[in-house]
Amino acid sequence: MTPEPLKPTRAASGRGRFLLVTLAAVLTVAATVSLGRWQLSRAAQKEALQAEIESQKQKPPLAQAEFLSLEAPAGELHRPVRLRGLWLTPQTVYLDNRQMHGVPGFYVLTPFALEGSDQTVMVQRGWVQRNFNDRTHLGAVDTPPGLVEVTGLIEPPPGHLFELGKPAPAASAPDAAGSSPIRQNLDLEAFRAETKLPLRTDVSLQQVGPASEGLQRDWPAPALGLEKHYGYAFQWFGLSALVVILYVWFQFIAPFRRSRRRARDARSL
Repeated sequence: MTPEPLKPTRAASGRGRFLLVTLAAVLTVAATVSLGRWQLSRAAQKEALQAEIESQKQKPPLAQAEFLSLEAPAGELHRPVRLRGLWLTPQTVYLDNRQMHGVPGFYVLTPFALEGSDQTVMVQRGWVQRNFNDRTHLGAVDTPPGLVEVTGLIEPPPGHLFELGKPAPAASAPDAAGSSPIRQNLDLEAFRAETKLPLRTDVSLQQVGPASEGLQRDWPAPALGLEKHYGYAFQWFGLSALVVILYVWFQFIAPFRRSRRRARDARSL
């Protein structure tokens, strides 16, 4: 007589557990699908940005007068520009731990004084391989004297690498490396204060063209992280699919198999 009243309680408990698991599964699937879609939207934004960068590169080069008259050169990032002026060779900087085609070396940067103006722009001229026997021995770089014409892309200031245990220098303080040509990073504001040059700090120029002057110019494309977003989206959608599979298995298939097994056992008795 005692088992009879427990049957409705067990049935209600089973239904409650089923509803709770179903609610948790639905919320998890909704959250993971939403996160996957968000990652895809971020990837689409990055693809649009990449297309915009390529479009900028295809525009005709700006003349020097147009470059000097720009109120916001950052709005013309990645666009070609043709400038004429003088290399300020003594202020050349070698940025350490930069790679090209997987080989460590230096990015060579030289200030470029623009003809007919009081402006100087920092030019990322190219890459030179490191001397593996003597790190301080710098490769030969040919810097033409006199007035020269340089074609490059308007780019942001040189990117910074992480420096373990070293705080970022203040904008008004000289670079911690002093006047050493080999530096880990280069802050244009600090370099301007150090050298007293009328240096532009909002943009730099990335010289393009074939290898010359002892420098290679196979610049890496901007790291937009498209693969990262697609990878995260795949993980979220995969997690969503896993939740659905586990839900169907434990809520339907496994109970159905147990009930069939119990029915077989009952018939065998």
